[in-house]
Amino acid sequence: MTEIYHPIGVTGQIWGKKEKQLWFKQQAIKRSYHNEVVAKLDAINADFECVKYSNIKVGLRSYPLYAVLNTKWQENNKNVLVTGGVHGYETSGVQGAIRFLQTEAKALSKIYNIIVIPCVSPWSYETINRWNHQAIDPNRAFVNNSPARESSALMNFVDNLDVQFDMHIDLHETTDTDNITFRPALAARDGIEQKNWNIPDGFYLVGDSTKPAANFQKAIIKAVSKVTHIAPPDEADQLIGVNIEQFGVINYAARTLGLCMGLTAAKYVTTTEVYPDSPLVNDENCINAQVAAIVAAIEFI
Repeated sequence: MTEIYHPIGVTGQIWGKKEKQLWFKQQAIKRSYHNEVVAKLDAINADFECVKYSNIKVGLRSYPLYAVLNTKWQENNKNVLVTGGVHGYETSGVQGAIRFLQTEAKALSKIYNIIVIPCVSPWSYETINRWNHQAIDPNRAFVNNSPARESSALMNFVDNLDVQFDMHIDLHETTDTDNITFRPALAARDGIEQKNWNIPDGFYLVGDSTKPAANFQKAIIKAVSKVTHIAPPDEADQLIGVNIEQFGVINYAARTLGLCMGLTAAKYVTTTEVYPDSPLVNDENCINAQVAAIVAAIEFI
């Protein structure tokens, strides 16, 4: 374990407006939300409806936020929510949600009501960031009076749907940049000591400790293991510093931490974590793992 540092701010002091603005100015657009996300949604066939639920402006750039719903909504069918790109830098979460829409969603939409939010944080997607443009982590901001527009927009959209969801799966990645870039920034922003943690080599899940649904998590792990390898626990029998609940699964208190998976009152919730930096995988394998997780989650309920 090695202490980590950051060039912005003074060690041990919380960032103010000046430091956050400096951090923002250092960010650069590295890929296109329009080309890699919106254009693909435009190509989704007539079985789905693409709804713009909000718009976020960052400087001169404007980012429409989209939800994709199957058009043949049936009152008696179970309701499913899939979210990706809460952390914009976690690419397979976004592309896995889109790939699901392109492949498996049509057949499943005949017996399930499905809503997919492919990219919750588009500016973060373009700049490959964990935080939004205000240096806020959207996946810690699903709370009342949320300081993150990305989080509050999704919360308002879901509330206005007036739908009781049966399952919610939130698609994420754990990458080497968690240690290289994002944990040093977190330590600097909050004026706290952070240390490198062991990045799990493989896929794992984070369940909600208030409703862990062990069999649900196990079914997803079993399905994904046919596509990619599952992360083994470290020497302390942990993943990212948390004791494992079962092979490939840890639990967090979703609502207490303001996590996206705590967004609904669904009985079955989980967060996927893919490791794209593993020498055993490539981008396509990571996307396929996300799709396998979505399908297994839906089929379990």
